[in-house]
Amino acid sequence: MIRTCPQCQKQNRVPVRHWADTGRCGACHTALPPLAEPVDAGPEELDAVEREARVPVLLDFWAAWCAPCRMAAPNVKEVAAKMAGKALVLKVDTEQHPELAARYQVNGIPHFVVLRDGQIHSAESGLVSAQQMMRWLEAAAANGSSAAAR
Repeated sequence: MIRTCPQCQKQNRVPVRHWADTGRCGACHTALPPLAEPVDAGPEELDAVEREARVPVLLDFWAAWCAPCRMAAPNVKEVAAKMAGKALVLKVDTEQHPELAARYQVNGIPHFVVLRDGQIHSAESGLVSAQQMMRWLEAAAANGSSAAAR
């Protein structure tokens, strides 16, 4: 991912394993905060996150035509902001990436999957609160990948 420094506007390449870290701009050394917003993910991003993420990951499977998905979007954005540095949030458009929906056995949307160490920690369909999503991520952080998938 390329992130722009808020101070000098230089482009900085940030590997997936560091998306949840506070880094430094390569040019001016200004702090680059951890990601605090959802990332639109396709196969390449999701594969990299599965391999390299060092924090729990919330996957939001959604589609533009889905009213509950649109209602969930502010909650997903809130989770990304509040869990910055502790978790990552990715959005997967099921219309653009049906193969990813199939990989995660998504049968209804919105559908949320929490990954820890590249493994499914939990999964649930339906509209839920930001607080519930944060509880899932906190449980994944506490339990690691030892928890069974739902």
